[in-house]
Amino acid sequence: MKRIFFLIIVFFASIVLKADDGMWIPLLLKGYTIADMQKKGFKLTAEDIYSINHASLKDAVVIFGRGCTGGIISNKGLLLTNHHCGYSAIHSQSTMEHNYLEEGFWAMSMQEELPIEGLSVRFLDFIEDVTGKVLADVKPDDNELVRKAKIQKVIEQLRDQYGKNDFTEVTVKPFYYGNQYFMYVYKVYRDIRLVGAPPSSIGKFGGDTDNWMWPRHTGDFSIFRVYTDRNNQPADYSKDNVPLQPKKSLRISLQGIKEGDFTMVMGFPGRTKENIPSVAVKSITQIQNPAGIMLRNLKLTEMRNYMDANPAMKLKYAAKYASVANYWKKWIGENKGLYTVGAIAQKQAYEKSFSDWATSEKRKNYKDILPAYEQIYGNLNPLLKVTTYLNEGLLAVELIKFINRFAQELNNFQNASKEEQESFKETFLTMVRKFYKNFDYELDFNIYKKMIKAYHNNIKGSARFSFFGSVKTDASLPKEAIETYSKSLFADSLKVIQALKEMNTHSPEIFEKDPLFEFYTQMQSYYRQEIRPKIKKYNAKLDSLSRIYMAAQMEFEKTKHFYPDANFTMRVAYGNVKGFEPRDGVIYKYNTRLKGVIEKEDSTVYDYQVSDKLKEIYLKKDFGRYGDNGKMPVCFIATNHTTGGNSGSPVFNANGNLIGLNFDRNWEGTMSDIYYDMSLCRNIALDIRYFLFIVDKFAGDKRLIEEMQFVE
Repeated sequence: MKRIFFLIIVFFASIVLKADDGMWIPLLLKGYTIADMQKKGFKLTAEDIYSINHASLKDAVVIFGRGCTGGIISNKGLLLTNHHCGYSAIHSQSTMEHNYLEEGFWAMSMQEELPIEGLSVRFLDFIEDVTGKVLADVKPDDNELVRKAKIQKVIEQLRDQYGKNDFTEVTVKPFYYGNQYFMYVYKVYRDIRLVGAPPSSIGKFGGDTDNWMWPRHTGDFSIFRVYTDRNNQPADYSKDNVPLQPKKSLRISLQGIKEGDFTMVMGFPGRTKENIPSVAVKSITQIQNPAGIMLRNLKLTEMRNYMDANPAMKLKYAAKYASVANYWKKWIGENKGLYTVGAIAQKQAYEKSFSDWATSEKRKNYKDILPAYEQIYGNLNPLLKVTTYLNEGLLAVELIKFINRFAQELNNFQNASKEEQESFKETFLTMVRKFYKNFDYELDFNIYKKMIKAYHNNIKGSARFSFFGSVKTDASLPKEAIETYSKSLFADSLKVIQALKEMNTHSPEIFEKDPLFEFYTQMQSYYRQEIRPKIKKYNAKLDSLSRIYMAAQMEFEKTKHFYPDANFTMRVAYGNVKGFEPRDGVIYKYNTRLKGVIEKEDSTVYDYQVSDKLKEIYLKKDFGRYGDNGKMPVCFIATNHTTGGNSGSPVFNANGNLIGLNFDRNWEGTMSDIYYDMSLCRNIALDIRYFLFIVDKFAGDKRLIEEMQFVE
């Protein structure tokens, strides 16, 4: 064990000397990585990408909201991200009278820009390798609980040391399965205002039909602005705030692209699992994904039926539907891709070679790694199945999910002092009213009935907690199961609000004795007592095993350039503009044009509606300087390795100028979170010229064009 611990330290002393296509930490680009980028066409230096001494590209790339990326494109804090990243913000400003999702929104002056409550962006100040500090007191024979406690103590100390104020955020995250740690320090801006968004017929063109697909014709962008106090410092919203003066803003290229061009993506990819063993891939493809796909399909079918029948429901549930559909389709494509390339078989072949090497070299601790994985997953898989049915099934019922949050707030209320309770009650009521504003009882009741039936018919044994004792396995649900929902106080917003108004410390029983609340309580109690502790135990074993396996793989493949899995920290990915062949006889080109939007138009399909104004501009060929030989580019694909979180990431050319906006991956390549295959995996980007064309020619918002800096 001591030998393994020593090897871990040795490997990371030399990791900066190795690189390859992947997701690279900007701080570590010097050496082989930047040399490889330059060999493939990149014209800048590592300092131009990441520097703490002068303005660099990292100063113009931000975390947008909770899970997207954005780029600063003017010296007045103008921010560009995806339409789907700004979707909730646009939705929050929409009404039946002014539906900005459907109609679009364009502020023609700064005074018309709309503040978005709760939205923030984070600028990265610097990255620091803190491995030595974090692991200083960790001993080779520490168990996982002791190890985590020691690590967490140091992380809290670093947060206290570098977290200067409420507008500073300090994040310390593990890399290479906990063998290395980096600290990311951010400056947080909370006054963010909506500036522009195309109508959904452009920003969401193709909708759920085209999601995760290529070819694509989506103008997936929205525009915001970052505001500061008068000293250019982060501040909460105030009418007196002024536009941000950024350290760096991105220059926009009008030179266009061609196949083979170098491309680079900077952003905050969410999560990948590239180095997991075959048994883990089996768990995902054969247990977790199939269950998640089936359960989300049940929910989507009900939502789609109600939305198609009622325009008001379409507005109310638009964002919710898109959220559910996103990963439903992703999981389908992920499974398809992994089976197409034979990922499990390839990993098994690799593991055979690894085992032969470990045995021949007499590496006893390495030799036992893969059998240990098999044993752990044998115990873990049934628990993961139950967890999927709980999260994607029962907790997918909106009212149950709401009760989950309501129970937490109820507990906070009961623990508050009498003096605090009245003010707390107002906050509580605001939360309740906000939920019911976008809630439909009849739709959710139908989803409830489908989910409890799915759970009962697919989860057996002790996992069918006491509620399911009375539920038969036939096609119809018994009366008492249905009445659990229909007789619930929570099914009537007015009753909930009235009960809250009358509530004091001695009267929470009206909620706690509610049948649906009791069902939720049973479910949570079962999960917390029977499922979570076991998953936690097996995950702790996996954490320890994965650290050793990561080190072992690096020793086994000394010439391979390993990159750390994504963990929502800034990364650089690079590649080339390139088409692909998904299957025999099918060849996809690298780009699409406005002509394809017109060809896809179908007035009977919501996803393929085209505005009259866009058609008029197309017929006139009024593309201005954004066209390319009389054609209007829309999207392109490249080999950059991206994932969730990279939505809104700027796409750069060899000179570091903005050429696109990343927004998706091809369906065949969604497996890249687990297994990256350059022959199939592509990131999909909006051509920056289409963004400019829509702002200028379609919206006529020329003041925004005048803010930007172009490279002709």
